[in-house]
Amino acid sequence: MRMPRGGRLFLATCLGSLFVLVLYFQSITNPEPDVKTDSRPGKSRRSPLQTLYNGDQLELLAAQRSLQGRRELLEQACLSHTRKRQVLSPEDLKHLIVDDKHSLIYCYVPKVACTNWKRVLMVLTSDGRYTDPLAIPANEAHVAGNLRTLSEFSVPEINQRLRSYLKFIFVREPFERLVSAYRNKFTRSYNTAFHKRYGTKIIRRHRPEPEREALEKGNDVSFHEFVQYLVDPRTQREEPFNEHWERVHSLCHPCMIHYDVVGKYETLEPDAQAVLSLAGVEGTLQFPTSGKSTRTDGNMAARYFKHISPFYQKKLFNLYRMDFLLFNYSTPEYLSSR
Repeated sequence: MRMPRGGRLFLATCLGSLFVLVLYFQSITNPEPDVKTDSRPGKSRRSPLQTLYNGDQLELLAAQRSLQGRRELLEQACLSHTRKRQVLSPEDLKHLIVDDKHSLIYCYVPKVACTNWKRVLMVLTSDGRYTDPLAIPANEAHVAGNLRTLSEFSVPEINQRLRSYLKFIFVREPFERLVSAYRNKFTRSYNTAFHKRYGTKIIRRHRPEPEREALEKGNDVSFHEFVQYLVDPRTQREEPFNEHWERVHSLCHPCMIHYDVVGKYETLEPDAQAVLSLAGVEGTLQFPTSGKSTRTDGNMAARYFKHISPFYQKKLFNLYRMDFLLFNYSTPEYLSSR
């Protein structure tokens, strides 16, 4: 018997609502630490959540206390600064990479060591094909299909993994991340795709009397022009931000998804080691320490913001304000000193 059109619409609405509700309650309840995962047939081991919440490894205690504090700060910030329940669909979960073998979910954030984290996850999920993360070319680490994302699973499979897997995210001081994205995408000669896709548009819209070559190539965008582009209301009306400068809370939904570990770029090595320890692979795999992603310069953003007027500084801070609040980053001193 064929269901009437109105009935099919009602059923689809109910299913969508169920997905939203499960995600919502998952975000405000504790995960299930008693789930066991099998890394090899016939052998049971403690899951990462068991190790995190019931861990008795002395070397993890200090790291666990720090990670617990960050989780609590994030939860409090979400309660204080968010009012609306966001409606999530599987498409919103395309930045969450899944490692079924080790019961891990990682939300990758561009310009926060995500290339090296993808390399590590390729090693973990490859069944021996890869052994050295740094031997994997950077461009290969970003090939769609090399790693599975949560958006590829059915709704029941999504919810089961959200409840039982260890979920982690790495974040960075928002303006340091933004300047890093600008430098990489607009000042490197090899990024011609970004120059064509975004640079030409930025120059056309925000540079008075641009030269023809600049309009054609888009390869000399200034940081001031980039800032103007970001705060222009037309930009987000036309299309979503590119992931390299999109806000972390928009990529990873930390007030809807309960992240067990909030790692920081500023403490990348110990935080990464803590995640690998929780996954039970710290003895066989080290997080890469000799790549660009481990270099940090806390004054980089200050140098670039010297040439940005207080008016645009304030507008840009308002745009990224939620990331500052959620991840406990202070307002940069160079903003308030002008």
